[in-house]
Amino acid sequence: MANLVEISNLRVEARTDAGRTIEIIKGVSIEIASGEIVALIGESGSGKTTIALTLMGHAREGCRISGGQVRVEGQDMVALSENRRARVRGTTVAYVPQSAAAAFNPSMTIIEQVIEVTRIHQLMSPAEARQRAVALFKALSLPNPETIGERYPHQVSGGQLQRLAAAMALIGNPRLVIFDEPTTALDVTTQIDVLKAFKSVIRAGNVAGVYVSHDLAVVAQIADRIVVLKGGEVQESGTTAEILSHAQHPYTRELLAAFEPKRRDSRPSTASATPLLSIDNLAAGYGQIQPNGLPMVCAVRDVNLTLEKGRNLGIIGESGCGKSTLARAIAGIHPAAAGSIRFNGGTMEPAARNRSRDQLREMQIVFQSADTALNPAKPVEEILGRPLTFYGGLDRKARDARIGELLDMVRLPNAIRYRHPGELSGGQKQRVNFARALAASPQLIICDEITSALDTVVAAAIIELLKELQRELQLSYIFISHDLSVVEAICDEIAVMHGGRKVEQITPGKAPSHPYSQLLFASVPKLDPKWLDNLEQDPALRVQYATG
Repeated sequence: MANLVEISNLRVEARTDAGRTIEIIKGVSIEIASGEIVALIGESGSGKTTIALTLMGHAREGCRISGGQVRVEGQDMVALSENRRARVRGTTVAYVPQSAAAAFNPSMTIIEQVIEVTRIHQLMSPAEARQRAVALFKALSLPNPETIGERYPHQVSGGQLQRLAAAMALIGNPRLVIFDEPTTALDVTTQIDVLKAFKSVIRAGNVAGVYVSHDLAVVAQIADRIVVLKGGEVQESGTTAEILSHAQHPYTRELLAAFEPKRRDSRPSTASATPLLSIDNLAAGYGQIQPNGLPMVCAVRDVNLTLEKGRNLGIIGESGCGKSTLARAIAGIHPAAAGSIRFNGGTMEPAARNRSRDQLREMQIVFQSADTALNPAKPVEEILGRPLTFYGGLDRKARDARIGELLDMVRLPNAIRYRHPGELSGGQKQRVNFARALAASPQLIICDEITSALDTVVAAAIIELLKELQRELQLSYIFISHDLSVVEAICDEIAVMHGGRKVEQITPGKAPSHPYSQLLFASVPKLDPKWLDNLEQDPALRVQYATG
């Protein structure tokens, strides 16, 4: 089988803030055959996305391809002129980004954007392009393929938008498709459908694929071969079965170990007379309040939860189930329309603006994306300094000392205080995000999908950090996530939400009883290359996986 892609002794350099040049890709060589899917895995900063981008002849700002060759169908992508490279992108090589929402223009219909590459490269007539788009929508198992393109991006779900981004990449009939973490932010039930659709289209078109991911369980379902990267170097490569069953390199074994189930030690309930948090019949949503007292669109309805001091509650469910709306309602960011919230024995006003400063201080929320939660224009010391001034009224000397303590708490060096968020890795940004919440000295921290964008090793380190801080500071957590393994690793109880309601609450390790919970638990990918194929042949196996 001829190689479609040949990367030979690739080297990439980056310029630091101090003006030094460092090598971030160090002599990497990879070959990919037509019809083959190769996964690039590794922790943040390992170089997997940098290598993938060189397949389009592209280097990120501040970086340059300093050596080696990157050949796609015999063309050296590095040596091509910029005009020639532009003609190759979208036709020979196409790219599916991690965030489909960021890739689409919200003011244009989906079909206009999907067929745009055919117009730019004059590949086919508008009528042919639309016909090709509809065929791809069908192949990608999208609902209403004839009409879904007439919608705007905000009118489809996250999983549908991710598949539409794949259609946009595939419409030019590329020979190579780069998938850059395309299922990271998707819930597990949606992720299965997206993976099946990707795999089917790639196989049918005999297209080569590069799949960038930190999730070995996902990679196991779609890749023929795996290349393990760390520090810009290949640590190990082999077939998916070989890597999963007989990993040779210690780093690969570390990645595999991060996927082993780690459940929180069972702790008996203290059943205190006054729980830390008590939620009764909570309802929240969007639109005008109706005569029944509920909003026109009710995202959360009749939810009852109790959290004891020093214990952790996980809230899981697929996209749109209401878990993030519930988190925001508890925090007062999205005021509840009905029901009550009691915290530390006192009643909380629905809106944060009406709560006392002490109530605001004692309940903090850490958001999913540190990229959008942290002000890119401010250095870390100013980001952490604001809550210290607001809640504690600290003077400059005391504030500076406390910033050092906070950075030490989240295991970051003091020198990071002078950096801006854009100069930090994903894991470092999330630690700063968490340190900002700790600056208020809270009793409860609501964590809204805080590990979803992190690689497995970094996510595991964040979870261990949260456990350590809980022991040191007597914190309680509410952990919102679609990642069951993360929730089981830190939570004492798990509430399952579906359609805005809590359908079940269980202890980690116990088999779920509600049909939806069974489906959700069964949709978590396994480190088994045959897992997805087996589910396609017999969907009933999903429930069997869930119940053991």
